[in-house]
Amino acid sequence: MTEEKNTIIDAVTNLPIVTGGVWALGNFDGVHLGHQTVTEAAVREGQRLALPVHALTFEPHPHAFFQKDDRPFLLTQPEAKRRLLLDAGADDVATLPFTPAFAALTPVAFVQEVLVRACCAAHVVVGFDFVFGQERGGDERTLRQTLEPQGIGVTSVPPERDAGGEIISSSRLRAAVRKGDVASAAKLLGRPFALSGVVQEGARRGRTLGFPTANIDLGALVHPFPGVYAIKARALAGSGKTFCGVANFGARPTFGAAPEQLEVHLFDFNKDIYGQVWEVELHHFLRPEMTFDSFAALQTQIQKDVETARLVFGSGN
Repeated sequence: MTEEKNTIIDAVTNLPIVTGGVWALGNFDGVHLGHQTVTEAAVREGQRLALPVHALTFEPHPHAFFQKDDRPFLLTQPEAKRRLLLDAGADDVATLPFTPAFAALTPVAFVQEVLVRACCAAHVVVGFDFVFGQERGGDERTLRQTLEPQGIGVTSVPPERDAGGEIISSSRLRAAVRKGDVASAAKLLGRPFALSGVVQEGARRGRTLGFPTANIDLGALVHPFPGVYAIKARALAGSGKTFCGVANFGARPTFGAAPEQLEVHLFDFNKDIYGQVWEVELHHFLRPEMTFDSFAALQTQIQKDVETARLVFGSGN
């Protein structure tokens, strides 16, 4: 099979991507088990056709584009999504800017201008509920009607379901995270739920209490239920070494009202990591956020949280 090649610029890395091959399409927010079945199907097609496999996604997320005043919504930052899609089998990830002009493309224009002309797709793989184009007017049927007469194959992947038969979805994942149900979130993902962000300098109260923290502003990422979690964390640009610890997400009511943020205390760790990007996996929900009458009472509770988390991960950590 011959393959026409072109290049497009990835909006996340700003690097050119050689197009052609098999394209998996979707928002892929969270890259949960349902998304992974789409990439797996694309990999199978790529092997069958002896072609590279690309994932095509969009930034910002269309929901964030249309619902700008909504509460924090994203499950993954663009960089994290790209990394997860590569781990799921894609050879490349192309992120297209979701602009007003892009949103106004008719479904047929999206197919012709993006998939055929820009991506030079030989085969397209989508999830069962993938929609696209102006007013979400395009779906699998549109793809087949437009692409198949041009000799471009289309695969639609049926929904992935959990043990109870319920469809795995990003909306279910968001709901689980917002409830602090990290065990359910992990089942939907096939891995622990993780948040990432830049470590920022805070008021250094944790150091005063004997438990120094790395403060991470989650920005547009979905906010977990306020409380304390047993976590594992690593620097994304580092050696890959993982550290156990505890994290509090919330407004820190003992110190008065404040914007919600993630405060991470790593066990047996005392390095300056300001400005670094860290990924934090939420493994177990330990307790809800509380208000304490004194710093001494807060210090006592943090020590209990640390001891509980150490037991969760094993006494050696």
